[in-house]
Amino acid sequence: MRRTLMSRRGPHRPMIRRPLIRTAALVAAGMMALTACGGAEAGPKLELSAALPDAAAEGTVLRVGDPATQVALETSGLIDDLDVEIEWANITGGPKTLEAFRADAIDIGSVADIPPLFAHWTGTDVRIVAARETVDPEAHPTYELGVAPGVEVSSIEDLKGKKIAYSPGQAQGALVLNVLREAGLTQDDVELVEMQSVDDSFSVALAGKQVDVAPLQQVLLKTYLAKYERDGATAIPSGVRDDAWTLYAPTTVLEDADKAAAIKEYVVAWAKAQQWISEHHDEFAQAFYVDHEGLTPEDAAYVVEAYGDYTVPTSWDEFIARHQVTVDTLVKEQDQEPLDVDTLYDRRFEKAIKAAVEGSS
Repeated sequence: MRRTLMSRRGPHRPMIRRPLIRTAALVAAGMMALTACGGAEAGPKLELSAALPDAAAEGTVLRVGDPATQVALETSGLIDDLDVEIEWANITGGPKTLEAFRADAIDIGSVADIPPLFAHWTGTDVRIVAARETVDPEAHPTYELGVAPGVEVSSIEDLKGKKIAYSPGQAQGALVLNVLREAGLTQDDVELVEMQSVDDSFSVALAGKQVDVAPLQQVLLKTYLAKYERDGATAIPSGVRDDAWTLYAPTTVLEDADKAAAIKEYVVAWAKAQQWISEHHDEFAQAFYVDHEGLTPEDAAYVVEAYGDYTVPTSWDEFIARHQVTVDTLVKEQDQEPLDVDTLYDRRFEKAIKAAVEGSS
């Protein structure tokens, strides 16, 4: 059973300050400005099967929606290693990144493994150009299942008959379907309440008892429990792996030789930034979660430790194989078009990352 619930902000919104996050109006205005900035003459045409150029032409600007990596590069000093000019956009999450692609506002975005699938299924041709996973995904899950005050859920099998917050085109939606599969349940055994996971909308829905269960990232889980645990709010592990992360770009961008060369340079810097984050938890917590996202130092430290350390695979075979399992679940449960997910991966960048990592070791 599935119904739709429009997400809204309520009086119980967790108090997480986000001083540098733009309002919807500012994001829209920023997209128009970025589009105008991105209107420079395109570089030479590059076939998707052709080798990546070694360097972009002088004056090439790469428009990037990846604020966490921006902060890591700037704080670590690794940004000085980039020759290409970067124009940063404070855009995160699958829906906003896809909107920015369609508005020609950015060239590359940072998301989990689900948004590239829905970009493809909704008519935007994209390719994945980098992948990241967690060193110990069982000990450091991205999501846990928040449970509304007064609702009895102690295992994923207890989800039967519950109302579950569900965002079909986002990582949280795939997580819910994977959890149901792991629990031996189907969509008919629960009530999926469709809503987009933006800001703290899932937490608000839980607190207002509009849903019984919702997948929450660690930062939201901590604030949710801090505020509502006294009222009976709880959380349980999801029991499924959820650590996949990607960089992806429209194929039209990759068919521009200068942009493709710029992305080649960026993914190498991105890989180094993920390693730096893993080795400098305290510095990253302060620079990103405190200074950029507005968390308290205590909450920032908790979140960084909860997410654990990252690794950037130099072979994508296993990553793609796990991604295909998720694709097959979505095809079955959402009636999506069958997809060989390997066709979404531009493995020229896998080779570039491998060469850079091995060359620096």
